[in-house]
Amino acid sequence: KVRIMIGYENNPGEPIDLACHEWKRLVEEKSGGTMRVDLYPSSQLGSKDNIIDQAVNGDCVVTLANGPFFQDRGIQDFGVLFAPYLFEGWEDLEKVVDSDWFEGKAEELEQNVGLKILTTWRYGIRHTITKKPVNGVSDLKGKKIRVPNQTILIKVFESLGATPTPMAMSDIYTALQQGTIDGAENPLPVILNGAYQEVAKNLVLDAHTYDMTCWIMGADYFHTLTEEQQNILMECGDQAGVFNSQQLEKADEEALEALKDAGVTVSELTPEDFKAAGQAFYEDPQIKAMWSEGLIEEMKTIIGRQD
Repeated sequence: KVRIMIGYENNPGEPIDLACHEWKRLVEEKSGGTMRVDLYPSSQLGSKDNIIDQAVNGDCVVTLANGPFFQDRGIQDFGVLFAPYLFEGWEDLEKVVDSDWFEGKAEELEQNVGLKILTTWRYGIRHTITKKPVNGVSDLKGKKIRVPNQTILIKVFESLGATPTPMAMSDIYTALQQGTIDGAENPLPVILNGAYQEVAKNLVLDAHTYDMTCWIMGADYFHTLTEEQQNILMECGDQAGVFNSQQLEKADEEALEALKDAGVTVSELTPEDFKAAGQAFYEDPQIKAMWSEGLIEEMKTIIGRQD
């Protein structure tokens, strides 16, 4: 049997986890049992960066990563997928994923970094939960907000006036509990399943990023598979991605209600209250230096945005 290990930071029961179980079922069924998929939620295989290193080194591992991680590994323009308030819905991002631009960047990732994109899924709309109320963007000033260890989200929260604090997802609960950080950002189901509402009681639905994530495997290992096995892995991944999207909207609604029931206060602020502040991101010299000239305009052309 060909054995594939899928590792991710998300906890059992989250939409991503449920969809991974569907991916496992489809691959094992379609391959007639010749391919085996083992799932490792809750960072059982290590941090995201650790798993990516394992993949690049040729292990039979799959994990999820998004544009900012690819940017930090050398494919600079991929980070634009996390640009704040540029994409106004999933349809915008799906146009980008279906574009020649995305196909070209995926080829660069495989050739230059050694990572093969298998399939692309919706991960969630990212919001912010804090220990103290945020009644305006100015209330974020100086607050230590946990972000993944990636340049783009660090710069997003700097533009909003916060102090971004990179750390592993597995450390968030304890850091909130001990006051090491003042808040964290993630999609609502991730916040709920991480139980952050037990130690932080204020939620801002700022929707700073629509997170479209990619499932990746080391290119070297991918090419040891037969063409049939490669197609099974990718096609079943696409089918599981549809399943994931179906779960996600329902999970967002249920998570929001569960957070409210747990005593979390939801701010009346909206993404529009943050959008103006977020424009400082685009003026950051480091961001300008990272991306190709005209990249933002190219994104707007792809999604058909006129402004």
